[in-house]
Amino acid sequence: MSQMRLNPLNGRWVTIVPDRAARPSDFAVRDRTDELALDRPCPFCPGNEEETPPSIETNAEDGNWSMRVIPNRFPAFDGDDAFAVQHLGPVHVKAEASGIHEVFVFDPNHDGGLQDLDDDHAVELMNVLRRRLTEHSQVPFVRYTQVVVNHGRDAGASIAHPHGQILGLPFVPSEILDEERAFARFAGGSLLTTTLEAELASNRRIVISNDDVVVFCPFASGVPYEMMIVPQEKRSHMPDASDASLAAVGIALRDAIRHLRAALGGVAFNLGVHTAPHQHTGDYHWHVHIWPQLTTQAGFERGTGVLINIVAPEDAADVLRSVTAAA
Repeated sequence: MSQMRLNPLNGRWVTIVPDRAARPSDFAVRDRTDELALDRPCPFCPGNEEETPPSIETNAEDGNWSMRVIPNRFPAFDGDDAFAVQHLGPVHVKAEASGIHEVFVFDPNHDGGLQDLDDDHAVELMNVLRRRLTEHSQVPFVRYTQVVVNHGRDAGASIAHPHGQILGLPFVPSEILDEERAFARFAGGSLLTTTLEAELASNRRIVISNDDVVVFCPFASGVPYEMMIVPQEKRSHMPDASDASLAAVGIALRDAIRHLRAALGGVAFNLGVHTAPHQHTGDYHWHVHIWPQLTTQAGFERGTGVLINIVAPEDAADVLRSVTAAA
């Protein structure tokens, strides 16, 4: 079973998962031209469903599926034990990595991706995620659910077929706790609502905006061409979003990736959905992060936690706005 260990220097959990070393291509050289080819049929392509565990959820029409949610064969979090911390002496602390780890195959086309989704498909993607988060919220030992998409080898993808991951965690990650603290201490109203007002007023870092959603390059972007997608409707928990707001975020997400690809080509990126922890009721505003993988963290960044961004977000937004984001 996976195990969590607490770093006593920063109070953050590390998950030790030896079984995941058996995943395809985990320790292969990161060649940017490598297409993540497997020596077996792609388990996420139509017709190869027997290569995966049975689906948890399948969206299908006329016998053809458009999206599938399946258990991860190499879960980082698995089991239904309650979160229990064990002290192994004065500094060593561990806990079992119980939880849920699912794979979300959102496009049956092996060579597709978020940028290729039509409007209906982009909306349904968000509806599936809402259903999964709602179900996770009803599991007693799951305190937070993280949705991620790792696109490209440099972003950590081990299989090229477009997919994301949905992880139900037995604890709330420090990154989310830090964001909650930022909302709590902000004295000028709601933090992201005020941020949207400021960004729309300056218009220097806006990539896409409409009455429902804003896509912008954050003022303090940590990596080149970083983007945030923030719904204008303020909801703490993503499943509580209105249908219209959720749909707008799905389409904006698709369009943001189209802009990124039009500007930079098939760049690797990580995408993360940040939503309030399941049982938390404090001030929060759910949103989506997109982090292109264009640079490598070196010793200074790792040693200090201070990121160095070589592209000003204002310049990045100018480039992203100026391109034609065709499908």
